[in-house]
Amino acid sequence: MANYASSIRRIRRSEKSRVRNQQYRSRMKTAIKGVLASENKEDAMSRLKTTVSLLDKMAIKRIIHKNKASNQKSRLSLFVNNM
Repeated sequence: MANYASSIRRIRRSEKSRVRNQQYRSRMKTAIKGVLASENKEDAMSRLKTTVSLLDKMAIKRIIHKNKASNQKSRLSLFVNNM
């Protein structure tokens, strides 16, 4: 157990961040799977737009690295364009 009040607060804060980040990562994975599971190109394009927006927001908040967001967007765009 932590000895200092600041340590206790930091543990509490990091736990909240961990849970929040876990929710964001789950949303990201679900959105990516939705794009990859799309049947037609129009549906995939609309899902891609929301997924790209989500990836950008996550990169800005530093939940994922900006290069990872860029790689994911590139991969999904390539998938949709080749449909």
